[in-house]
Amino acid sequence: MTQDSEVVHGFPHLETVRSAVTALYRQLSPDSVRTFATSVIPADVAFADHDDLHLGAQRVARTMVRQLQLPDARIVVSFREMTHAANVELTDGPEYRVELNTRFEEHRRDIGAALAHEVTHIRLHRLGLSFPGTRDNEILTDTAAAYLGAGWLLLDAYREDALTSQKLGYLTPEEYGYVLAKRALHFGEDPATWFTSPQAYTAYTKGMTLARHDEQQPPLTAAGRFGRHRYARARRATSAAPVPGEPAPPVLPDTPYTFEYGSPLRVSFPCPTCHQRIRVPVRGRVRARCGLCRTVLDCDT
Repeated sequence: MTQDSEVVHGFPHLETVRSAVTALYRQLSPDSVRTFATSVIPADVAFADHDDLHLGAQRVARTMVRQLQLPDARIVVSFREMTHAANVELTDGPEYRVELNTRFEEHRRDIGAALAHEVTHIRLHRLGLSFPGTRDNEILTDTAAAYLGAGWLLLDAYREDALTSQKLGYLTPEEYGYVLAKRALHFGEDPATWFTSPQAYTAYTKGMTLARHDEQQPPLTAAGRFGRHRYARARRATSAAPVPGEPAPPVLPDTPYTFEYGSPLRVSFPCPTCHQRIRVPVRGRVRARCGLCRTVLDCDT
C-alpha cells in the first residue's frame, strides 16, 4: 500500500506480468479462463458509510469468493493495525480469514480492492500456482486478480493529486491498465465506465495503447507499415546465407519475433493474448492457432 508517497509509473514489471498471464492459462486452461468473462460489478462491492463495517466487509468478501470461483465457506474479515494493506491466512480451509488495515475503517470504498487482492491469494494457493520470490508472487497475484475479473477495483483505488497519493498492490497504475485492457480485448468487456478515479481511467488508456500494440506486431497481419518493413528486412537478412546448425542472426533488440533456421525457415513470436510463443513456417499468409489459449491469428510471414 502506497500512501502519500511517490507512485511509480510506467511498465517496469511488464515481463513478469506477461509471464503471469501465461501461467494463468497453463494452470487453469482456456476453457476455465473463459468462465471468468464477467467481472465483479460495482453494485456488488458498493459500500455505504452507513453500512455495518464488519457485515459489509464480509458481504464484499463473499462476492470476491464467488467471482474467483472458490468453494462457498465461512469467511472472517477483521481489522487491525499493520504496515501492509491486508493479510490473508493461506490454509486448505474450510473457512477463509482475512485481516484488513484499520485505515479501511475510514476508507470503506477501497475495501473491495484490498479483498480482491487477498482472496486472489487464496485462489492461487488452492491452485498451487506461485512465482518464486515475494515481489514476483505479488505481481502474479495482482495480475490474476485483474485478469480474472476482480482487480479493476485495485486500479480504481489509485488516486493522486498535488498533495496526496494512494495506490494498492504491486503493479503500477499503467500495468493494471494493461492487464485490464488485455482482458477487455479478449472478453469484450470494457471496465472504463466503472472507474470513479480519473487517474485510474488515464492509466487504463495507457495500458490499452500497449495492449493494442501487442496485437500489431509482425508477423501478424495487423502490423503497421513500418513494422512490416522492418520484418521484411530482417527476414531477407536471415534467409540470405543460412548456416546449417547455427542459430539465425538476431533481429533488432526491440522486436518480439525471432527467426529459426530449418526446412522451412520458421519465425517465433509471442501470442498477443497469452504471450506463449508460437512458431510458424515462413511462407507468406498463414493462420496460426496458439497451442495454449487457442487464439487464431492471421499472419503474414
